[in-house]
Amino acid sequence: MHGQAETLLPLVDRVMRRAGQVPAAIGLVVVTVGPGGFTGVRVGLAAANGIALATGARLIGVTSFDAVAVEAGRSDCAEAPLLLIALESRREDLYVQFFDAHGNPLREPAAIMPSTLGALVDATVGRMPLLIAGDAAQRAGATLAERPNTAILKDSAPEAAGALRAGLRLLRLGEPAHDPRPLYLRAPDVTLPDGSRKPSLART
Repeated sequence: MHGQAETLLPLVDRVMRRAGQVPAAIGLVVVTVGPGGFTGVRVGLAAANGIALATGARLIGVTSFDAVAVEAGRSDCAEAPLLLIALESRREDLYVQFFDAHGNPLREPAAIMPSTLGALVDATVGRMPLLIAGDAAQRAGATLAERPNTAILKDSAPEAAGALRAGLRLLRLGEPAHDPRPLYLRAPDVTLPDGSRKPSLART
């Protein structure tokens, strides 16, 4: 979103006012660290760090995968013991990560082409029942249409409520505090004004 750096903090201020809250009441700030666009993730992290510093609140970073996984575990479709989170990358590939029934990741997140998803599912969970969630769940599900015991959780894009619940879950589990770091699953792709490409940077 263009101009998000200028609109984000005023938006936070409006939400706080509508909720009848003051900055001093903030005890916890939860921010999503990605995956996502290079600029958007950086802007969100900078804003969250600023709010936490100004208010003295604790700062926790969660991934968008975590935010979806915790909400999927609360859904009526949560009977499947294993969960595949599929997120849109705004390109042909998908951002994916697998979780168990308790919301614990089974492997590191990855950016993969849809054509390779079936092999990754087989290698990770075999033929066990699988629930697919995330804003790319329909696209991922289409590539696994022939797989038995597979369900799709509709309308399961990452949302603020899911991020908050994921952060609270980390608190309950006693996860150590750390400075949230951005999660990028591909190197930045920058086009310069003359139309040339800026050399890719290493992934973070």
